[in-house]
Amino acid sequence: MAQIDTVGSRIDAHALRTGAANAALVTCHCFVYCLSVLSIHRLRAFWRTTSPLDRICSALVILCILAWTTPFGRFFSSVRGWLILIFLLALGFIVVRCARWVRWRLLWGLRNRLIVAYVFIAVVPVVLLFALAGVSAYLLYFQLGAHLLSDDLNARVGATASVADTLARTLRAESIHGTPVSLSEVLAAPGVSAVLASARQNLPNLEVQPVQSPVANSFRPQQNFSGLVQMGTKLWIVAVVPGNFDFQGQLHARPLGNELFVRVPLTNVLLETLAPDLGPVQLTILRPATSTDRLADIFTLDGQRLVRVAQISSVRPLPPKHAWWDIVISGNSTLDAVLAEEGQPSTIKVPVVAAFSMRPWQFNHRLFAALGALGDPLVIALVLIILVLLALGVAGLITGIVLTRTITVAVDDLYEATRHVRQGDFTHRIYVRKRDQLGVLAESFNAMTSSVAELIEEQRARHRLENELSIAHEVQTQLFPRELPSVPGVELAAICRAARTVSGDYYDFLQLTPSRVGIALADISGKGISAALLMASLQAALRSQAILDGHRSTAQVVETLNRHLFLNTSDDRYATLFYAEYDAASRALRYTTAGHCAPFFVEDGKVQKLNEGGTVVGLFDHADYQQGTIQAKPGGLLVAFSDGLLEPENVYGEEFGAERLAAEVLRLRDLPAERLAENLLASVEQWAGTPEQADDMTVIVARFR
Repeated sequence: MAQIDTVGSRIDAHALRTGAANAALVTCHCFVYCLSVLSIHRLRAFWRTTSPLDRICSALVILCILAWTTPFGRFFSSVRGWLILIFLLALGFIVVRCARWVRWRLLWGLRNRLIVAYVFIAVVPVVLLFALAGVSAYLLYFQLGAHLLSDDLNARVGATASVADTLARTLRAESIHGTPVSLSEVLAAPGVSAVLASARQNLPNLEVQPVQSPVANSFRPQQNFSGLVQMGTKLWIVAVVPGNFDFQGQLHARPLGNELFVRVPLTNVLLETLAPDLGPVQLTILRPATSTDRLADIFTLDGQRLVRVAQISSVRPLPPKHAWWDIVISGNSTLDAVLAEEGQPSTIKVPVVAAFSMRPWQFNHRLFAALGALGDPLVIALVLIILVLLALGVAGLITGIVLTRTITVAVDDLYEATRHVRQGDFTHRIYVRKRDQLGVLAESFNAMTSSVAELIEEQRARHRLENELSIAHEVQTQLFPRELPSVPGVELAAICRAARTVSGDYYDFLQLTPSRVGIALADISGKGISAALLMASLQAALRSQAILDGHRSTAQVVETLNRHLFLNTSDDRYATLFYAEYDAASRALRYTTAGHCAPFFVEDGKVQKLNEGGTVVGLFDHADYQQGTIQAKPGGLLVAFSDGLLEPENVYGEEFGAERLAAEVLRLRDLPAERLAENLLASVEQWAGTPEQADDMTVIVARFR
């Protein structure tokens, strides 16, 4: 149940510390990975924009987090207060700096200014109103649920005390006659048995015990008592009535007389009957921590060091949802229980954590019926809240008007400047009012009117560049295999559709021996001519490694390629690669996936991802790669692809994804290899709904017979 996990996460402080440490470790790993992938030039540019004070504060925040989330934090326990102060000051400075940066980035653009203006005018008041209403309603239902649970439990405690009082009066009446009676005789009396039978309807498993029972040995209150008592790992509703009862065969003399114990075990059966308007209810039983308990199991609640010992849960389901707003509200509260231990005083109280969930529709009638005389104060409070929201709305309107005015003035200046240009006056200049995007736009307009000839020359240079790209496309086309290898027992097909003139994807088929064929698919980082040049280098290196030395594993081939690209390319250039070799004699398909999208191997209607391999090639000097091997039985199908088939989005922003691609492969698996490849690309283009591609799309299909 959701509320059970919520209670456990809230009361387990050590688990929180462990989770924070794990989160910090994962964050560090992600940060190191990002540093290895990002451009060194970008990092240097960002570092130059920071001041020495920015760097010092960032280092202080990181050191404080490490001191709290790592085992070395115990060395700083004596200066924990100073660490908190330093952390807050450094974090506050970073937040202010980030806020100024975000403000500059947000209000620099014209479009962002318009969005901010409309948000302050219309969106902010509505959001504030709904947020206030939602939080208030949630807290109100939360409080009402806790109140109902506590009241119903107190009613059961009162019913138990009433049963104990009734039995006590009966025993005293029998003792007046001077005839010793046994407790069983009193319980068997018609009147008493009827009372007990009626009480057990609301108090299942109700027990009545005299002072000589084992219960009394561990719990001895000094006066009348009724409430919750924790005995070991169990929780009881207990009522104790002291008095001079003369039980037959059970006489003893104590200064305070004998006690009569009436108790009811607080089990899941009883929880099912508590607060029927609530959903599932759970009670977590705690005890004070001792020196023998593990530190991982100890947490602090309300100033007490406690350990969880047991949980009691009900299994009744939540009522069905009646409307969209009838959400599940989970809450928790604490109850007090007396700890009963052998040889210990019965005055130690421990908290019992109660968790519950409910739906608002169940409590609406209780809320409106309980207003009564408090209706007027609540209305006044609501009016005050509306006035505050109205003031915030007016402030948002004024802010929007001011921002709109700055936009309209800048647009008017631009319009006047265009009139001069239309008349042939290129000497007119726009007055730059502010250093924002509008100001930069005015400067750009001024520069444009004085450099028309340069723009024309740039247009001519662009045409020359397009011609060069066209030539590069023709050269790159020659790098792809013109004819597919002929290997017994395998049907091959491949298609590459470039998003631009020059593609960054590369595929190849290598005829290693008459019965062995190599299959390669790579995705080069970057676009344009640089990606095409790296593709040519990768093809030459792969062919030389695979064909000249055909006895090496695919992992060794990829490792050699990684070393080659690392030594012959810049730091920010790399490629993802899938390389496989199929031996028709042994029907073994050996492969290595180097940071590439895991290809699919379809067999017997199931899709298996070929994940064995390592990281991308060309990014690290030394990298380890593994070789995976599968047996390609007749009817098997290998589909390798680039990320261009996974990333296209539809009109709702949903990517095509690996799951949809796998489903399409299963649906089309009986088609010939070439038609299967074409239909896969058609399915992706149909999903995107536009002929324009954001990335290159390449697919390789190998059908084993």
